[in-house]
Amino acid sequence: MSIKYARWRKSSHSAPNGDCVEVGISHMGAIGVRDTKQDGTGPVLEFTRPEWAAFLSAIRSADPRR
Repeated sequence: MSIKYARWRKSSHSAPNGDCVEVGISHMGAIGVRDTKQDGTGPVLEFTRPEWAAFLSAIRSADPRR
């Protein structure tokens, strides 16, 4: 089954040369992450909302600037 994602948005930490990731959400609440260099045709990493929250928490706790 292929999940459809909408409202894709680029990371605020994207590189100015276009190397970045986008995050989208499905109608079922799943979170998708993709590489923008693939023009929407590459693979999508899929997260549940609890998985996404844990992922963001881990990233934020590892960032010494926060």
